[in-house]
Amino acid sequence: MNGTTGCVPHRVIREERPDGTILLRSGLELGPVARTTLDWLNRWAADAPDRVFVAERSGDGWREVTYSEMAQSVRSAAQGLLARGIGYGSPVVVLSGPSVDHAILTLAAQAIGAPLVPLAEQYSLLPEARPRLRYCAGKVRPAMVYAADAEAYGPALALDIFEGMHKVATRTAGNGIAAFADILKGDAAADFDAAFAKVGPDTLAKILFTSGSTSDPKGVPQTQLMLTVNQAQYLACLPLLGRKPHKILSWPPWNHVFAGNSDFNMMLANGGSLYLDDGKPAGRLFERTLENLRMHPGTLSIDLPIAHALTVQAMRADPGLRRGYFRDLDMFFYAGASLPADVWAAIEEMALAERGEAPLMISGWGMTETAPCAVLYHQRGGASGMVGVPVPGLTAKLIPLGGGRYELRVAGPNVIDGYFEDPGRSAASFDEEGFFLTGDAVRLVDPADDARGLFFDGRLTEDFKLTTGTWVRASVLRVETLAALSGLAQDIVVVGEGRAEIGLLVFPAPGRRAGHASTDTGGAVLDEAYAAQLRAVLDKRAAEATGSSMRIARALVLAEPPSVGAGEITPKGSLNVRTVAARRAGLVERLYDDADPAAIRLARPR
Repeated sequence: MNGTTGCVPHRVIREERPDGTILLRSGLELGPVARTTLDWLNRWAADAPDRVFVAERSGDGWREVTYSEMAQSVRSAAQGLLARGIGYGSPVVVLSGPSVDHAILTLAAQAIGAPLVPLAEQYSLLPEARPRLRYCAGKVRPAMVYAADAEAYGPALALDIFEGMHKVATRTAGNGIAAFADILKGDAAADFDAAFAKVGPDTLAKILFTSGSTSDPKGVPQTQLMLTVNQAQYLACLPLLGRKPHKILSWPPWNHVFAGNSDFNMMLANGGSLYLDDGKPAGRLFERTLENLRMHPGTLSIDLPIAHALTVQAMRADPGLRRGYFRDLDMFFYAGASLPADVWAAIEEMALAERGEAPLMISGWGMTETAPCAVLYHQRGGASGMVGVPVPGLTAKLIPLGGGRYELRVAGPNVIDGYFEDPGRSAASFDEEGFFLTGDAVRLVDPADDARGLFFDGRLTEDFKLTTGTWVRASVLRVETLAALSGLAQDIVVVGEGRAEIGLLVFPAPGRRAGHASTDTGGAVLDEAYAAQLRAVLDKRAAEATGSSMRIARALVLAEPPSVGAGEITPKGSLNVRTVAARRAGLVERLYDDADPAAIRLARPR
């Protein structure tokens, strides 16, 4: 257990302007910052050569690669790239998800200044999503494209956008697709040291694509400095990261900044071990995650709220899984969305029962544009929803919105200075002082004590106003309602802009969807038994609501699941609520039609 020395208490410097704007900075000093990501690998290859850096499932066991093996493979792969004319400024696109070879390619490309571009797997695997693959590849104009399996990704590799460039795969190579094993053979004639000498803090290391609500994905450049300073920021706040070798079991894709930057680099920077979970928190795939968790529980549990919630549910029924999970757990961390309060409470209760004390339980706030960590809760005493204080070197600018709510803007060395080859979006994303416009809202946990930090208070782009003039914090309401509908709904969309009442579009949980026998031709579900279950939960919440801004008045169950090809699912796997509402405008109209048999009307409060 980390004890009280594993984290540093919040220290906040506040500046308040006459217009009510607040600037918050960390009072902590930033420690040494590595020049490049390869400096981390070289350090641990020398200091802990036999320690596992990255591992993936292989049959009933694991393929484990040590730091010394990784360093050797990275050097050879970098030489193999250079021998093929791929060097500084030559983008390398990756179509497939996390793997050992993906890790080797990542570091080899970064070592020679070739920016890596990991794309969402669905862009390649789903025909309806390939227009986004075309857009992203066309934007970066890669010199090479890689996939784990040439057969599975064959239709994507065969697209004309990849014609004439190097195509590489780990499995089933051939027919113009080179084997990654050939890249790993290297080439002694390639001058790796000269190539690496050109790489510095300002070198472009990665380009991550993140989706807008209605437009093409945005290319988010990640420099070497953004990656290395972000880990120094973590370490300044959480010294426990550097006090022993840690282990993470991680499933999210590496086109997601949370896993591809935070998890990957946290282990690499601090000499830890990253075990790749080939399951995910979805249906039967979660059984694979539980199998992996039994074999390799981490010392750090860093995940998205949905995965934490399912793990808690599994641990309630499995004492052995629970004991293994908490045995060496030093820190519990969630990000990406709000964690339901009951999941937070369950972790505390289970830890107390198993260990006699809870691990350090924290969260934070960040974006792809902030590499990702910008605000971090790094002391004990937190609660779900608290995201903390600015990390060292970053300034948070709070613009008052009224009612104790603030628009959040940020500036610092881990923040982008513009989108990749997109001057229009870049110009619109910063204020006159150079602060990045995050589009998020926060409030102070305690206005009298800045050290208590910030509380996430929704996405400004999702907020809307009812005809009564009441503002609805849709993202906050969505998270709270989705938690209440656990087991019934896979996801939900809050609507009501320009209406008198708040409505809900409901994507039923997969098992529920399979059981629906009555679906009308207009895209709604008619199921009286399911509607009664929804109504029971939503009526209770409506009765407890403190005002019309939090009171859902009606709901409609959707027959069609979210569409990746239509942009309803982002590359991170989250719901793009604005796209759903726009694409299904006809269903929104039905939701507000009292005569429609599919519209579920909720009880009005007395």
